[in-house]
Amino acid sequence: GDTTTLEKRVQVALICVLVAGLMPYLWTTVSKVAGPRYDTADVRGWQARLTGLPQRAFAAHVNSFEAFPLFAAAVLASFLTGADPQRVMQLSIAFVLLRLAYGLVYLMNVAWLRSLVWFGALGCSVTIFTSALSALSAA
Repeated sequence: GDTTTLEKRVQVALICVLVAGLMPYLWTTVSKVAGPRYDTADVRGWQARLTGLPQRAFAAHVNSFEAFPLFAAAVLASFLTGADPQRVMQLSIAFVLLRLAYGLVYLMNVAWLRSLVWFGALGCSVTIFTSALSALSAA
């Protein structure tokens, strides 16, 4: 019934939050595998010496951490305010796919496309958050 559908949509959105929260580790793994030998005794020095693809992978790692809080807060706010779960689920999936594309485009070093994809993912977070605000004001 409707409850099962609602639960599935909420579940998918929460899985997207989990995936987005883990995504930075995908990019740091790429950086560590593609870059010079990782030095746990001098992590910041190792990061400073990165160039090319490993440096871009590390930058995607850092940016993934920067993008995550707004997205996670928006999804949770949407649940608290009763925003449309279908819309939240769709935007959550779009966010994760756009952030994955962001990292891949960053690795490929296509700056204009990276910026476009970054704005798209930010738009998903902002739209989820405004959906939460709208649901609250409609209540």
